[in-house]
Order: sequence, then structure tokens, then C-alpha cells
Amino acid sequence: MRLATRAQGEPDGELLVVSADGRRCLSAAPRWPNLLAAITRWDAAEPTLRALDARLAAGEGAPLDEKDLRAPLPRSWQWLDGSAFPVHGRLMETAFPGPRHAYDKPLMYQGMSDCFYGPTEPVPFPDVSQGIDFEGEFGVIVDAVPMGTSAADALKHVRLVVQINDWSLRALALAEKNTGFGWIQAKPACSMAPFAVTPDALGSSWRDGRVCMDLAIDWNGRRFGNANGREMAFGFHDLIAHAAATRNLVAGTIIGSGTVANEDYARLGSSCISEQRAIEIIAGGKPVTAFMGFGDRVRMEAHLPDGSAPFGVLDQVAVRA
Repeated sequence: MRLATRAQGEPDGELLVVSADGRRCLSAAPRWPNLLAAITRWDAAEPTLRALDARLAAGEGAPLDEKDLRAPLPRSWQWLDGSAFPVHGRLMETAFPGPRHAYDKPLMYQGMSDCFYGPTEPVPFPDVSQGIDFEGEFGVIVDAVPMGTSAADALKHVRLVVQINDWSLRALALAEKNTGFGWIQAKPACSMAPFAVTPDALGSSWRDGRVCMDLAIDWNGRRFGNANGREMAFGFHDLIAHAAATRNLVAGTIIGSGTVANEDYARLGSSCISEQRAIEIIAGGKPVTAFMGFGDRVRMEAHLPDGSAPFGVLDQVAVRA
């Protein structure tokens, strides 16, 4: 099942159920006006949403105009981003000074959750000198997760899977990291691809708590990376259990995988500019690739083995604030 959010003047938008081909939709309103309301009472909402999905499969529905779509979850209670791909961490630690990590447990920070940009919204930044970077990753949206939930029990709380661009301002990141208090200025609002999907919609590409899909990233029309989400050292079940170790997770919490990265980066490329710069520093002593400029466009699309793109396309331009 695919879900989307249509702009209609309210902060949380209007919840839509979308056909498998992404061309038709039915509104879940008024009973479930938006996704935040539905995820908060998922056990009650899911049967209604599945019934709408069945009607779409039978040919019902109005044409979907993707230009009207916002992020599937335009705002939520909590955004927790992991760093679960060890090759990404290793490259970054080798190239840039800072603390070293044993990677014996997940890394995670709490980011900005009150705004997620939609799939085609221009994304504003104050200054190109701050090092504008994209980061392609996957995420899950959970229902209420009790404190102390184990990794073995965590996957039953995954209700939806999403594709995310975790925007970063790299020139600000190291100084903030070195304070020991985490990121604020270096981590502005993220973006989401247009469709949130239930795990069953991914078939065998959702396995072991991982989104085993190629994430194709084009920067200004040129392929930059095509890494696969299967190489997480910690699956989403591990990330959820880590986040819930000392707190309850409210329904609607979004948990990210961190930048998708593969050991075969020489062939598959990277999912963020900073990783590519790290590779260049390791190889030649200095970075060659510049960060994004105003007017630069980044396009992200994750593919199933049959070539389909269940999350749709995330296609955005960086602009001056």
C-alpha cells in the first residue's frame, strides 16, 4: 500500500491512498484526515486504508497530480537518524579529524522533525559557503514503541517505509560535533520522496530489517551514486531497539538509516558529496568535488529489482533563503 499527502492548506495536509502505479488516488478524509492522525491510531486506521487500496486496485480513484504532493509526513513528533553503514563511517573518519567509533552499537542523533520538505519543493539555504550537501537514505515510521522493546520485537512496530534526503551543511558540522551537544545548525529540515509504503509493498526487498534497494542519485543530471540499502551493519530493528532503550517512542517517530553506502563505492558511487570528498582526500590528499551551489538539482529514486520506484521521485533544487 502507498500513502501520500496532498497540500490543502493545513500543516499536516490531506492523506491519500495511491494506486500501485502511482497514477490514481482516493482520499482517506474525513475519518483519517492526515497521516499523523492515522499513524497515531494505526490499528484502527489500517483497515480503512486497505479498503481504499482495494478499491484502487479495482480501478477506482481520481487522477493523482504529483505537483500537489508534500512529504508523506510533513511534520512529526520525532526524527532520529542513525548511521548504520560502516563503510560510510570508516571513510569519513579516515579523511576527517574527530573521534573514532567502535561501531559495536548504533550511532544516532535527534534531528529536526517539525518540517519535512515535499518531493519537489525548492530547499532554501542561507549561504553556499556553509557546504550544502545531500544525503540519500531510507527511513521507517513506527507506531508506539514501548521503552525496552527488543530488536527481536521491534519490526512489528514498523508501519511505513520512506525515502529521505537528509540535507546537511558540512562547513558547520564538525564544529558543532566537537561541542559534544550534537547538531543544530548543520542539520536543517530533511526532505521525503512522495510515497510512504507499507513493508509488504517492497516484497523481498524488505528483509532482515533492511531496505535492499538501489538508491539512484543524480546531481545536475549526472549519476552520482547507486548504492544499495542492504549493507546496514544494524537493521532497522536494531535502530528501533537502540532508540527505545530508555524512552517510549511516540507513534509517528521516524528513524533513518543514515547515508546509504556500499563497500564497492568505486563502482557504485556515493549517496552524499562529503563521502565522495573523503574518498578523494584518502586517494590524493585533498578534495576535488565541490559542495552544492544555488540552482543545483538533486534527484533520488530507489528501485526494486523490476525497475519500479515505489517511493516515487525526490527531485529538488537548492535555493537562496
